[in-house]
Amino acid sequence: MPVQQLKEYLDKAGAEYLCQAHPPAFTAQQLAHHVQIAGDRVVKTVIIELDGKMAMLVMPATWRVRWDRLSHVLDTDFVDLADEQEFQDRFPDCEVGAMPPFGNLFGMTVYCAEVLTEQPELAFAAGSHTESIHMKTVDFLNLTQPIVINQGFVRPGAQKPAWLQKSRRKPEPREESVLAGY
Repeated sequence: MPVQQLKEYLDKAGAEYLCQAHPPAFTAQQLAHHVQIAGDRVVKTVIIELDGKMAMLVMPATWRVRWDRLSHVLDTDFVDLADEQEFQDRFPDCEVGAMPPFGNLFGMTVYCAEVLTEQPELAFAAGSHTESIHMKTVDFLNLTQPIVINQGFVRPGAQKPAWLQKSRRKPEPREESVLAGY
């Protein structure tokens, strides 16, 4: 969905939005930097494979996926990051990595981080690395009808769980062999 088609869709739906051109942004964090808004208001679009089907996960640019928690909240044994080669054809005319967060337009279920629903406005890639759409969150939610989830994510600055942290213990010095020197 090129930028023009997305704008036509939003116009037809009566959504208020602003389309902004900016330097190339290949990550949602770069987009936040270029358009000078907080990363928690920029949508990161992540395509996941969920029990063999593609789905879209939308979350703040500054957050990370917590795969173990996401699997639990989605009640599945298999959830993984989808391979770009497997899904790029589902987003015709979109640059890879710049898919807008309207999975419903591409036949995908959309899962949305609850924290995004608390923002007054959102920004996201508009199918291009050099253009973004800024719109009211309520309009985004009405158009996508996502499944809102509150687990499966890690916010910025959150401490890693103990099992992911590397041991900080220094190895104990080796004792000299009793037979040393013999």
